[in-house]
Amino acid sequence: MQDKTKQFKTRRKGNKPESKNEKFNINNEQYRTKDKSEDSEVREREDIIIGRNAVIEALKGDGTIETLYISNSKLEGSINTIISIAKEKKVLIKEVDKRKLDSMCDGETHQGVIAKVTPYKYSEVSDILALAEEKGEHPFIVILDEIEDPHNLGSIARTAELFGVHGIIIPRRRSASVSATVYKSSAGAIEHVKIAKVTNLNSTIEELKQKGIWVYGTDIRAEEYSYQTDFSGPCAIIIGNEGRGISKLTVQKCDKLIKIPMVGKINSLNASVAGGIIMYEVLKGRLK
Repeated sequence: MQDKTKQFKTRRKGNKPESKNEKFNINNEQYRTKDKSEDSEVREREDIIIGRNAVIEALKGDGTIETLYISNSKLEGSINTIISIAKEKKVLIKEVDKRKLDSMCDGETHQGVIAKVTPYKYSEVSDILALAEEKGEHPFIVILDEIEDPHNLGSIARTAELFGVHGIIIPRRRSASVSATVYKSSAGAIEHVKIAKVTNLNSTIEELKQKGIWVYGTDIRAEEYSYQTDFSGPCAIIIGNEGRGISKLTVQKCDKLIKIPMVGKINSLNASVAGGIIMYEVLKGRLK
């Protein structure tokens, strides 16, 4: 692993792709969506997990579940699995009225179960790199530039777990955090994906580049398509904000810009869908 990384660092110095970022008027219309407004001030709770699949994954994980709230109405199916695992792990179970559950999650669909947890423990960027080294693989990182919709963060985390991403990096400000909605949208995958929250995204990108990791940004004005790109080495892909795309300064930090081929009349993709397509291309290239 170390030898391959050294080789890749050398490649960075000698054969860095020609940057044409200055030619782009960065609006990222390809990845523009009509998701939740960036001005929304709704604060997502980070101390609960809702929905059966998400709760099951949380029970199987290493996180601390303080209390499990179960609806006192007749429930069947996977709820019995949840109760069984909770009892095995000696988690406190409380049967409550459905209205109590509704009020706890502000009307979100809870499927009769809510877990009160210790807030999500974020990883460090070094933890993500250490995981890749432990697996003997080139780092595969997803960087989210101010993704604000928790549903998008959850969907991206679910796809990332399936496609072998070693970790996700998000900024501390103007970004969705791991919340009940994220847990549910990820179908519990958030328990198996490392997420690092950093103060300065661009400084972090520079540090990754110094470690030999190529950084790719998604932009409709790129000259190279995602399927034409060689992702076999250490790489990080950047997915931009739902409305604004990748910020201009962050675009300038990219080694290369890539785009997704489209033939329809609409030239925009949901952020999580765009991320999923790019992650698939990375995995496909690594399986060759």
